[in-house]
Amino acid sequence: MGKIRLMHAKLHRVRVTEANVNYVGSITIDEQLLAKVGILPLEEVEIVNLNNGKRFSTYVFPGKAGTREICPNGGAALLCQPGDILLIYAYEEKDRAEVLQKGHQARVLIADQENGCEQYFLQSLIPGEGGVKFESIPHLPE
Repeated sequence: MGKIRLMHAKLHRVRVTEANVNYVGSITIDEQLLAKVGILPLEEVEIVNLNNGKRFSTYVFPGKAGTREICPNGGAALLCQPGDILLIYAYEEKDRAEVLQKGHQARVLIADQENGCEQYFLQSLIPGEGGVKFESIPHLPE
């Protein structure tokens, strides 16, 4: 069956706190936000800027815990400005047959105006007769 790419983590509607063109690439994200959704430092992420429609990919650099920092760096800083709202996705490759047998789970954090956790979801593919069922379960913000 082959490999498929599935979202495993999403930071939804986070706000850019700074854009640093003089840094050598990446996006700096508060390490608490990274941990909440399971994105690793140096992991590739895809980003959509809802203010201007620009899309780009880069790697993640961990920011100081508790700062709620979202800072595109280098060339990515030219695609954003402070206050812009971003969607940040991380994907992983999985064997399609394994997903159909064992399922898959993604973590989604919906940010408030200060990049805190307004809502948190576990989104799952649950194996069953004839395929998988999608389920999105809200959890209380921590």
